[in-house]
Amino acid sequence: MSSHLFVTPLKDRALIKVAGPDWRGFLQGLVTQDVETLRAGEARFAALLTPQGRLLYDLFLIGRSSVDGGEDCLIDCQADVRDALLQRLTIYRLRAKVEITLLDAPVMALWGGLAPAAGWIADPRLPALGFRGYDLAAPPGASLADEATYARHALDLGVPGPADWGSDKTYPIEANFDLLNGIDFKKGCFVGQETTSRMKRRGTVKTRMLPITFDGAPPDAGSELLNGSLRAGEVLSGSAGRAMAALRLDRLDGDLALADGRASRPDWPAWLKAAVDG
Repeated sequence: MSSHLFVTPLKDRALIKVAGPDWRGFLQGLVTQDVETLRAGEARFAALLTPQGRLLYDLFLIGRSSVDGGEDCLIDCQADVRDALLQRLTIYRLRAKVEITLLDAPVMALWGGLAPAAGWIADPRLPALGFRGYDLAAPPGASLADEATYARHALDLGVPGPADWGSDKTYPIEANFDLLNGIDFKKGCFVGQETTSRMKRRGTVKTRMLPITFDGAPPDAGSELLNGSLRAGEVLSGSAGRAMAALRLDRLDGDLALADGRASRPDWPAWLKAAVDG
């Protein structure tokens, strides 16, 4: 990792605050990550699923000490789904004593260097992704990088994002949530748990997201990848020379052909290969 810090305002992320006496139990029954043990100043990666176990929203849950001496939680979500997420949380609230409000504060990523000053929270998915900050100033000496540069940083590390999984199409294990600290299989029930736990328990994961490399511009999202005459997967998102793809794990021997005939090759990140091989 470079020793130079980069800071990126994540304009595609937004915040929801969940507070009140029942906020832990309320979220605990909904999301894929354990909330009961979430500490102030800690972030956990999670998802809210459909009852059928498909991925609706990715979430970062941020534990906080509140001004009244208690604790509350920030939900860091995609900005374009914040209203829909708020509506869904409100439906699930029922009689729980929780307050769910929108919070207008900037979300930022800090990456490429050593641990920053207090207030920045380690990204729970992968150490190399750096840190996330909420309503913080950039540390002295950090260079400004745009969202495309940060997205390429994540892609270089082999970490998929919302552009890859969409909404209500993908199982979280296919998007590597189980390997990026996004699912706690030891916690109690959550929405979509039955399908998620069964996939993990039975080892029925046939498809996962991982990067591919190729020459030139990225193919269109949805472009087919072939291993000989067999369909090996499809391209999701990417940039020059590299893209994220949803790939069949049993069809990855040798080069793959893009829809336009170019050769491509799976590029296994060390963290993913070690986990899958294990």
